[in-house]
Amino acid sequence: MRAPRKGSVIVIEFSDGMHEYVTTPVKRVLRLAGREVFYVETVNSRYRLEVRGKERALDASSSG
Repeated sequence: MRAPRKGSVIVIEFSDGMHEYVTTPVKRVLRLAGREVFYVETVNSRYRLEVRGKERALDASSSG
């Protein structure tokens, strides 16, 4: 995986493995220094993306 780039789209896959969402083109990307957290603004929306390791993501989903 690589950081989102201006002009590209982002494909968001849902955890059920059967659905995905494609965003409109990216206008702006901000990244928190020293972390894998991105704030992405597209033509129509804004997103906060956090890149996690697989184990950490599974821990968070099972505790909620």
